[in-house]
Amino acid sequence: MRVYKPEWQCTFSVNEGAEETTGWRERLAWLIRHMADKLDGNGRTIKIEYEVTPAVSREDVDTCLGKGFAVTQSLLTQLAHQAACENVMREAKAELFEENVQR
Repeated sequence: MRVYKPEWQCTFSVNEGAEETTGWRERLAWLIRHMADKLDGNGRTIKIEYEVTPAVSREDVDTCLGKGFAVTQSLLTQLAHQAACENVMREAKAELFEENVQR
């Protein structure tokens, strides 16, 4: 009886800037990305690199990335909600947030 063993590999990285060891082309590309971020005023440029073996389709990768960003948006929305609640509580009950309160 033959035993089949599936093998796969996936690497995934997200970069927000050029590393010190990168060449001049990548550093120039990041400089342009940072200038574009400043012109846009709001946002953040990231570079996503991945390698999947065996290969998967570009459409599948795009679907996975889309779902990941949807989760990110949900988490950011939760954080904003928590921060808003904390701000209200700090205003309504400031004494609860005072440090070095002697009781």
